[in-house]
Amino acid sequence: MILPTLHYSAEEHARRGTEMYESQIRPLVEEGNYGKIVSIDIDSGAYEIARDTVTASDRLIERYPNAQIWCVRVGHKGVHKFGLGRPV
Repeated sequence: MILPTLHYSAEEHARRGTEMYESQIRPLVEEGNYGKIVSIDIDSGAYEIARDTVTASDRLIERYPNAQIWCVRVGHKGVHKFGLGRPV
């Protein structure tokens, strides 16, 4: 698999992804999808929802091969949990 070239700095990528999720996508997906992953193309605003990042991102790349992907876990601050504790 060939990864797309990134168009933005890490900071800009994160800012755009977070802003797009909070303002446009979150209200549409929050109910009934707690804990699922939303992969967002920060250029087009297209998104996919799945139980894991690979599935959500693969679905998005099928539709948008050059997607600039930002992932969010619905209802959580982070996508993945590190360290000890209950797995997500």
